[in-house]
Amino acid sequence: MDLSLPGPETHWIDPFKRPPSDQDHTPQKLHRTVWVEASANTAGERLSHSDSMEGEEEAHQQEKPSKKEKKAKKREKRKSSEQSDGEVDTRKEKEKKKKKTKGKEKGKPTVSIAVAGSIIDNAQSLELATLLAGQIARAATIFRIDEVVVFDNKSTSSYDAEITDFENEDGNENGAQFLVKILRYLETPQYLRKRLFPMHKNLKYVGLLPPLDAPHHYRKHEWSQFREGVTLDGDRSNGTPVDVGLMKNILVEQILEPGKRVTVAMGTNRDLNPGVLRTIVPSSCPREEMGLYWGYRVRYAANLSSVFKNSCLKGGYDHVIGTSEHGQAISSSELVLPCFRHLLIVFGGLSGLEESIEEDNNLKGKGTNEVFMSYLNTCPHQGSRTIRTEEAILISLQYFQEPIKQAEAQFLEK
Repeated sequence: MDLSLPGPETHWIDPFKRPPSDQDHTPQKLHRTVWVEASANTAGERLSHSDSMEGEEEAHQQEKPSKKEKKAKKREKRKSSEQSDGEVDTRKEKEKKKKKTKGKEKGKPTVSIAVAGSIIDNAQSLELATLLAGQIARAATIFRIDEVVVFDNKSTSSYDAEITDFENEDGNENGAQFLVKILRYLETPQYLRKRLFPMHKNLKYVGLLPPLDAPHHYRKHEWSQFREGVTLDGDRSNGTPVDVGLMKNILVEQILEPGKRVTVAMGTNRDLNPGVLRTIVPSSCPREEMGLYWGYRVRYAANLSSVFKNSCLKGGYDHVIGTSEHGQAISSSELVLPCFRHLLIVFGGLSGLEESIEEDNNLKGKGTNEVFMSYLNTCPHQGSRTIRTEEAILISLQYFQEPIKQAEAQFLEK
């Protein structure tokens, strides 16, 4: 075997490797050039894309408003919204003012009740009579009654006198006079009672009665835009001194005689110095201006006919309802009252309204349909043979609640 190394002209041949040819180099060069060109193109695209992104960012930044501009825009929006809200508020306030002025011009409807004073005569003692009067006062306050008229069944007098005119030398009073005095006493705020009501034997048991706790019965530490007061003696060079139940007396502009009960507009100024003058207003102002229930008025009538004739309300009562077990039975939900200005609900005595009509010389021969516009039975399914007047007042006032509200709403809408 020849083991000599090959000469310079001899070449080793690798059986597993194909010898390269000239064509093998071209694809590598082509791939390399293509890759270089592709990489160059992608790089150019990247550069161009980045340039475009930078341009877009710059344009976007230029389009974006600055913080100051944003704040200015927000302020403008707030101003415009506040202006629109202000316009809406002014419109609403104007509408409310119009409604208030209309309500003041019309005045709110009033509800009055008339009660026969003979119910007191059936009480067996002074204490029971006082309790009976207290029940009527509570019912009138709970249901916001504006006026309580007490009529005398047996009186034939054509005029309505004051309570003091009927007192005997011993100070005795009949049932109607007694009821009027107790009703007035309970309606008066506590801090005025000593000045307005002197000692009387018929007031012996009023301390047993529950207080009315009406809205105008303010405490000494409470402030209100209106307060009840009584005029006092004293120097009237700067005004009339008035006791309104506060720590100090106040002065009012008007000059009045002492001992008169008045309604004072206190306002919001809580200064009680004598230099601050207040004004006396009608007792209807708290009700008309603030919607407050300001107690009931009490009026004495000599007989049933004088209840209608001698009304202290302007135009009198435009709708009068009588209550009796012999009246028409209508459920409260079906009852529709006409639009009224002054409503009067009448309650009879021990023998009912029929007897009150017969005993009145001005109404003799007339039927209940001629005297009353409506004659209703407010408790048709009663279990007892009789319903006491103080019970009938509570039942009937609850019975009339919804019909009265509907009629009042109709009146105010007109």
